Order: sequence, then structure tokens, then C-alpha cells
Amino acid sequence: PADIRDAAQARVRSAPPPVTDVARLCVCDLLVAQCDVNCCCDPDCSAQDFSLFTACSVPVVTGDSRLCSQKAAVYSLDVEANPPERKFELIDQVNPSIFCIHATNYKQALYLKSPEIPTPENFDLLLDKFGGATFSAEPDTWNLDTDAENAPDANETYRYEYGVPVQTEDAFLRLPSPVVSSWCSDANPAGFLVNQATKCIRSVSVEKCDSIQALSMLFYINSSILASVFQVNITVESIIVQSLSGTRTLLNSSDVLRVPMVLDEVCINAVLGVNYHITHTDTGEIIEAAAAFVLGAISKEALSIEQSFQISFTQENTQPVALSGNPGYVVGLPVRAGFRPQGYPFPAAFLFAALALSSNKHSQLTILQSTQDCLAAQGARAPVLFGYNMVSGCKLRITAAMKCQPLAQTLLDVLKGQSFPEYVASFGNSQAQDVLDWVPITQLHISEQMISNTLQSSCQIPVSLGIEVKWTKYGSLVNPQARIVNVTATITTTTLKQLPSGRERIIPITSSVVFTDISSPAQPGYKAWPTINIKLPFDFFYPFV
Repeated sequence: PADIRDAAQARVRSAPPPVTDVARLCVCDLLVAQCDVNCCCDPDCSAQDFSLFTACSVPVVTGDSRLCSQKAAVYSLDVEANPPERKFELIDQVNPSIFCIHATNYKQALYLKSPEIPTPENFDLLLDKFGGATFSAEPDTWNLDTDAENAPDANETYRYEYGVPVQTEDAFLRLPSPVVSSWCSDANPAGFLVNQATKCIRSVSVEKCDSIQALSMLFYINSSILASVFQVNITVESIIVQSLSGTRTLLNSSDVLRVPMVLDEVCINAVLGVNYHITHTDTGEIIEAAAAFVLGAISKEALSIEQSFQISFTQENTQPVALSGNPGYVVGLPVRAGFRPQGYPFPAAFLFAALALSSNKHSQLTILQSTQDCLAAQGARAPVLFGYNMVSGCKLRITAAMKCQPLAQTLLDVLKGQSFPEYVASFGNSQAQDVLDWVPITQLHISEQMISNTLQSSCQIPVSLGIEVKWTKYGSLVNPQARIVNVTATITTTTLKQLPSGRERIIPITSSVVFTDISSPAQPGYKAWPTINIKLPFDFFYPFV
């Protein structure tokens, strides 16, 4: 019919709204929370930074070049202004080619979807679906009515990037912290994927505690997080009540909202600590938010209290793992280790383990903890902290009644632990499924001279474990990241001959960790290290010395 044909032609003539906001797109923004030189679209750059630029490294920013019509962000420098200024202009760019894309109605192509990782459980299913010569990747339905799906407010989704403040319906998610002094400031926003833990001092008055917003649970959960079409409410995960003496009690029910009030000249139900836990998807969309509270009592003599705040982020369908940096290791944080169990090469089966203790839930590299008796030291471990050279040990009392092989195995368990790992994470935030981000541990064995030569029979026992961690500075010279590139574990054994009956011998058993920086120096002529190969005149600085 004519009316349907006219409506279809009208849809063709009217271009759909853009999918990508080119004004927020910046391909030269490489440094987090820092201004990139000559990057005119970097939001971290100020007007003073722009005045020092010599040119715009990326003058035009567009979305998909295959679109028939799209917005383009044009950047330039006005060098005639004093000081020079950055100029920004948003223009309509038309593709002259007759083969162009008018509407992006294939929703699956608008975002990157993480592929399903093969595991022993789903391998057969994935093989049946993708194992053939061809397979279908088309969506279930094609929607040719682009007006509904491209409406400006029709399915707007908040997908966050690293460090972007978590938005709420009124402002942003608050994470109070000390700014200049130790007093709390509520103007600190929680950044996406930025795990933080802060402590600060809050001025209080018991008579007015019911009117101080920062002491109420509502202050921290009354705003919903902007995440998708449906806003995410912050639920109360748990409530711990602390008495004046410091005794803490976990409440059985967290559904009841407790407000601060004055009872017998004591302020009760005042917020002493908040722990946020945010769950997000792999595309940066927040789907859950929970808060755990510590409520306490404040006596009338108190003029201030200390509050603690913490926030952590976990991707859905993943186990939370403590990180030691993002991405590079931070000095003083534990070195993460893992092993490759049965089921490899499936990446999802690459699990974390601890060096020495299978019960260590934090996947840390550990060594023997110093003690007097080695046989009583089994299970006592100390975490290996990145950048810290460590030495520990114990003493072994050997008698004639001890058997060689059981003694050697016991000492090996004391030095290496019950489950020695095969890999160490190269970065502080290496994920289990990223197999190439894990460095294999090279194990060596060397022998020393004999301790005793009184009897003919002898055996080999381990007496020391030395771990050498080689690391390098990776990435930009402005903000280098620590990356582990090699780990060597050396077991030193010695020959121990059997002692005569009634005699004893004490042998020291040691463990050590050494960190070695193998970073290469900057090459001559590299622009970050300029060299000038000229000779100045003898009177160049005259009359100054």
C-alpha cells in the first residue's frame, strides 16, 4: 500500500541517531587520570595543558567509517590566541560511497561479548555448535523497525569504564575519605573497578546524633545506582553491632533499618563502617550492589569517632580473587601463585593454589616461617611480598633412629609445602583464564658436600630452598608497571650419613627469596632520554661559573 511505502521511504531518508558518542571517544587517551601530550580529546587535560601542545595527534575522531552519515569530532589548536587554545567542533560527516551502512540493526555487533570458555563440562556442546565447517552467527530475529530501537531514551544503558565515578540518581556513590587532614570528606566518589579502603575521623555530638546524616544507614543506601533501564538498589548484606566495650555481634536479620538514636545519654546504631560490594558484567554494567554495616554506640564524652569505608568489585560468575596491583605489582603486596590441575589445556580449569598450603584461600606465594623446630613448623608459612628480599629458617635435630627417606620427604614438605605451584602471575591482576599471563616456575636441584663421613650408608636430604624472582618495568616510562618474567626455585640437598647410636646432630634449614630487577636501560636516542652530541664554547657561561 502507498501509506506503508511512504513510511518506509521516510525511514530511509531519516538517519538513525548515532550509536557512538564521538565527543566522548578518544583513541590517544592512554594514561589513566593523566594528560597525554598532544592528545586534544583527552578529558584529563586542562586549558593550561592545551596551551603547551604543539599539534593535535588525532585531529578527527569518528565512529564506524562504513556508516552513511555520522558525527565527527574535529580538534585543532588556535595558535594565534594568547595563550594557545584548543578548538572543538562537532560536524556531520557524509560517506560518499554508495556502499555504506544506513542503520546498525544487528545488536550483537554493537558490543564485545566475551566468548564462552571451553571446560570439560561444556566442551562437547561447543564442539557440536562450532566444530563444523560453518555455523550460524545470526541473531534470532531481525528488527527492521529502527525507529523504536534507536530512540534516544529507549534502552539506555550505563556501562562504566575503569576509574569512572559510579553514578547514582542524585550524584555519585559516596566513599568518605580524609582529604587534607584526617577528617572525613563526603565528596570522594567511588571509582568503577577501583578497590579502596579508607579511614577518617568524624566530628559527632551525642545530643544531635539522630540528625547527623553520616551516622545513619540511609545516608549510604538511599540512592540507587544508575546501571541500566532498571536502577540498582543498594541492599543491606549484613549488620554488625558493636558495644561500648568493643564487643561485636552479628545480627540474624538485616532487613530492619536501624536509625541512630539517643538512649540513656548514649548514641546507638551509629555507622562506624561500611563495606560496599559491587557486582558487574564483563561489559561494565553494574547488576548488583550490597553494603555491610558496622553499627556502634557512642558515649556522651566522645567528640569524634573513626569511620572505615571499603568498596570492592567482582565480575559476575567469577570467584573474587585478591589482586596485588592493577596491572603491575605493588611493592609490599603478596606474589600470586597457581598450578595447572588435571583438565588442562582448558583455560577455565587453570586454578589458583598457594605455595605450600592448599588451604590458603588467597593464592599467595609463601615460604617457611622462621621457628626453632623444623618438624613442628609444618604448616607455618609466611607470604612472599613483592620487592621484599626474605630469609627464614628452622633447626633440625637428627638422631640415629631417624629413617632417611621419611626424613627427606618431611623436609621437602617443610620447604616447599604440601602443594608446590607451577606458575606465578606475571601481573598483579592476572586472571586465571589468561594462561599466557602466568610464568612457569623453573625448579632446579643442586647438591652440597657430605656433612659426616663416620658411616658407610648415606642419603640425600634437602636443606634449603632459594627462590629468585626476576621482574622488569613494563609499559610507559612515566608510569612503569612491575611485571614478573622469570621465577626459579632451587632446592639444595646434602649428603647425610647415618649417625652412630645415641648421637645427635643439629642442621639449619633455610628458605630465601630474592627479587632482581632486570629492566633494560633506555636506548640512546630514545625521545624520553634526549642526548646532545655537541661541545660548548669555553666561555659559554661567562661571567658565571
